[in-house]
Amino acid sequence: MTQEITIFIASIFGFLAIIFGAFGAHLLKKKLSSDQLDSFETGVKYQMYHAIALLALGLQFNEKYSNTVLLFSIGVFLFSFSIYGLVLSGAFGKKMKFLGPITPLGGLCLAAGWLLLGISFL
Repeated sequence: MTQEITIFIASIFGFLAIIFGAFGAHLLKKKLSSDQLDSFETGVKYQMYHAIALLALGLQFNEKYSNTVLLFSIGVFLFSFSIYGLVLSGAFGKKMKFLGPITPLGGLCLAAGWLLLGISFL
């Protein structure tokens, strides 16, 4: 992982979090139940939190953060994007249930990334 790639990933995740947040708040509000909307917003929040964390890591880049960057990137993709898929497929009547087990794997990657980040300072 390099500084440029880390900042690029952060910027893409941040951009998409804004787009998906607006999409959820304006276009999906009438299509989703309140529980579905809450789940969708959780995906957006976690994506943005980790975009900001990746940006911070990119600005102070050190090779020791490479595995954290990788875990955050995989975690956001698995966690947030599986939630988007579950919510949207459920709202349109074709729920992709196979995404259900993917969400906690993404959460595990995010948690492991934070743990690894903490350990890198010891």
